[in-house]
Order: sequence, then structure tokens, then C-alpha cells
Amino acid sequence: MKKDSTQNKTLGLIAGYGRLPFLVAQGAKAAGLKVICAGLADNADAGLRNEVDKFYTVPLARPGCWIRKLRKNGVTDTIMVGAVTKSRIYTPWRIVKFLPDWRAIRTWYWRLRKKDKRNDTLLNALAEELSSGGIILQDSTKYCQQHLATEGVLTKCQPPSSAQADIEFGWPIVKKLGELDIGQAVAVREREVIAVEAIEGTAKMIERAGQLCKKGGWTLIKAEKPNQDMRFDVPCVGAETIKSLSQNGARCLVIEADKTIIIDKPQTLELADKLNIAVIGYK
Repeated sequence: MKKDSTQNKTLGLIAGYGRLPFLVAQGAKAAGLKVICAGLADNADAGLRNEVDKFYTVPLARPGCWIRKLRKNGVTDTIMVGAVTKSRIYTPWRIVKFLPDWRAIRTWYWRLRKKDKRNDTLLNALAEELSSGGIILQDSTKYCQQHLATEGVLTKCQPPSSAQADIEFGWPIVKKLGELDIGQAVAVREREVIAVEAIEGTAKMIERAGQLCKKGGWTLIKAEKPNQDMRFDVPCVGAETIKSLSQNGARCLVIEADKTIIIDKPQTLELADKLNIAVIGYK
């Protein structure tokens, strides 16, 4: 029987932008694994080269290239993390711009035929296509468990007295959003929904909430989807989230305990205290 790549001490990493690919690479290296990275062009940070054993820049719309580079190095088990702006898919002349290979075309026009293009549907179709080429996606949190949120108030800064009512009001709403695969976050103040995350992502939604609630003092609630597939699209927050919340008048950040990654957790929580943003891990 053929051994998987982690048994062979090799892990594949398909990387988008942001800090999360760095955390996964560092965690995997600390666990004694060799890391082979396929960095998505115009997305992956070039500095990631210094954190992995081999780094390849691969075209965004050519998963066949990802597979070839990884399999060339004996990779089977792979983690796919880092952001890719989904709205880039919906650009004029996208076929010409991205020059997709036959695997991308098969994923989009065959695996997704008569299906919606929501994140879960799209990512599951991509995972199936990668699997057909011998690349098996794994739990994306496996090598960064120490950065997961725990339950309770995580900052020295305490939430305002109004936060509990807003959490109880907003939590079932954000869970319903996840169930419908619309988004993972909602902004709430005084039991009123200010903004809902959709295709634009959390960062843009935070800015919109700040524009709509000039008074400030609102709470951002971010949670995983029901039956979250831990291979991809796991909720993440980090220093940029905290800065944006502060700049846009938020007072409290509520994230799902044991399911949300806090990028560079100690530093992010320290920054939250400095900017007077309470962070709560909630179940």
C-alpha cells in the first residue's frame, strides 16, 4: 500500500495571500515535515519562500500545474490556505485573463454544472479535482492549533455591558448566514443588524458597518458555518481585523471558540487591548 505524504514527512501547501500560510508552514516544519509550496501567482507572499523547502509560483487558474509541482516532490497530503479574492472570478474577459487549464475548465463547467457558485460548492469541486490528480486536502488547522480561539474573554479589555444582548441576538443570525453559505460575519448594535458579510469579505464589510454606524460601539460576530469543512474557508481574524474595527468604531469582536484562527494570536490580542477592542471566544 502506498504511504501518504505526511508519513513520508512531506506536506504540500497551496498558498494564497496573508499570514496564515506562514503559520501553517512554520507549524509543519516544527513537526518535522518537509514543506513543498505552490504559491498562487499575484496572491502568495514572496517571503513564504524562506519558510518552506521548495516554493513554486503557480498560475491561479491552472490547478493542473499545482498538481504537477506537488506530485513531482512526492506530495499527497496538502493544506490549502490563504485568501484569494473570489470577486476576481467575476471580471470581464476572465477566460483570456486567467488562461485556465483543462482541469480548471472541467471544474467550472463540468463539476459545477447546474450548481451554484457559493464558496462551499466551488471549493468542494476544486478539492474533488485535486483528489483526482492525487492531491488530498487536509484539515487546514492541523499545524496551527495554538492560534485557535479559546472560550471566554481573551483580552484584558472587557466587553461593554450591551455586548451580551447583541451576541445573543446576532449569533443565530450569523449561523444562518453560514448555513446559507452567504458569509461568516455580521455587525450588530443594540440588537439591530448593521451589515452582513457577502462576497466582499469581512474587511470590506467592517468598513461598510463603520460608514453606516457613525455612532460606533458596535459588535462584529464571526463564526464558522454549520458542518464547516475544516479543509478550507476556516474563519480567521488578525491584526488587520483589529485595526479596521478600531478605525470603524467597533467595540467588540466575537469569534467562535475552537473554530476560528487568530493570526499571530499573542500579538493580535495585545493590539486589541491597546486599541480597546474586547475579543470574546464564544460557543
